[in-house]
Amino acid sequence: MTKEKIQSPEVVTFGCRLNTYESQVMKDLATQAGLNNAIIINTCAVTSEAERQARQTIRKLRRTNPEAEIIVTGCGVQIDPAKYADMPEVSRVIGNDEKMQAASYAKDVNHERILVNDIMSVTETAAHLISGFDGKARAFVQIQNGCDHRCTFCTIPYGRGNSRSVPVGEIVSQIKILIDNGYPEIALTGVDITAYGADLPGKPTLGQMVRRLLNLVPDLKRLRLSSLDPVEMDDDLWDLIATEPRLLPHLHMSLQAGDDMILKRMKRRHLRNDAIGFCKKARELRPDCVFGVDLIAGFPTETEEMFENTLNIVEDCDLTFLHVFPYSPRPGTPAARMPQVASATIKERAALLRDKGQQAIEKHFAAMVGKTVTFLVENNDNGMLSGKTDHFAPIQVQGTGNVANVLTAKITGYTKDYLVGDIA
Repeated sequence: MTKEKIQSPEVVTFGCRLNTYESQVMKDLATQAGLNNAIIINTCAVTSEAERQARQTIRKLRRTNPEAEIIVTGCGVQIDPAKYADMPEVSRVIGNDEKMQAASYAKDVNHERILVNDIMSVTETAAHLISGFDGKARAFVQIQNGCDHRCTFCTIPYGRGNSRSVPVGEIVSQIKILIDNGYPEIALTGVDITAYGADLPGKPTLGQMVRRLLNLVPDLKRLRLSSLDPVEMDDDLWDLIATEPRLLPHLHMSLQAGDDMILKRMKRRHLRNDAIGFCKKARELRPDCVFGVDLIAGFPTETEEMFENTLNIVEDCDLTFLHVFPYSPRPGTPAARMPQVASATIKERAALLRDKGQQAIEKHFAAMVGKTVTFLVENNDNGMLSGKTDHFAPIQVQGTGNVANVLTAKITGYTKDYLVGDIA
């Protein structure tokens, strides 16, 4: 039996917060174009597993939606368009630049099946004013795209292009619209947000932009930053961490490893002591800061001693949230040509890091018992409210409240996955 036609375009998103923002832009553009009975898959290319999941999803969606137009885009397509164009389930593929253009979704146009330009030729990031995010209480706003660095394991610059920033006036306009539409919390996102402003007139830093943003939008009460590079922090940003309560006390660091030799082979800009110093300084300025990090397990040439340095940095930095990636070689990257760690060892090290991460988050949970916190309600399931605290810890409480409300709760306990509390 043929499934009923899709009445409005659907978007399936893989990967980062920037993809989440861009997916909403794409849905708006496709809806405005009247592109019904279409499914857009926004792929990620960070790991081979992310690409495998995207391809599996494409096949499943074709089986359940035999008449739909399936459009595939995102970093996976930008880097290797033929891989997706060769799939018989795919109607057409469009690149990361084209996916943000209204013309790509125009009806009754004989579109090219493959529409992917040279992403390195893109020098600006177009502003798109969106009114909200379907099903989300927190809004994401793009402030930057692309990356000028070439880490040896990473393909993302080839999917996103070079770093380019959104002017502060356009960021302010977008955030004002979202606040007017009831979003109490905004997360600023990009590929390398601490590189913000280097391509703009006057070269404003990320901290200078955030300071101006908070001054121009006094109704913005809750602001989060996405991944930060520990050696690219500017003085204004440090000052805001110390003095601005609207900047929430959860900082995510793009760390990747805790061993200096591995960091050098990754071609990262920081070393182990830079990460430790980042956390130490942030806590001196804001004692309640908690930290999340990205970590890669089993990078090529990683010895047991090197891995132990990464494992130990969880305690040395007093980290709370670990996002662990088992290393997977990306074709064309320098790391793929280095001596590889055995897959069983990679899996084992990733498991050890995840165990360490579970201990770290339960340590944070235990320290919060008896304290009063504020949290953003992200879901209301028959009176069971769930969301994230200021420190980005998951929380569940019984009570009344609407999605996107900011409520106060007293923490009474915790499970391995979330805090438990009562409405205060």
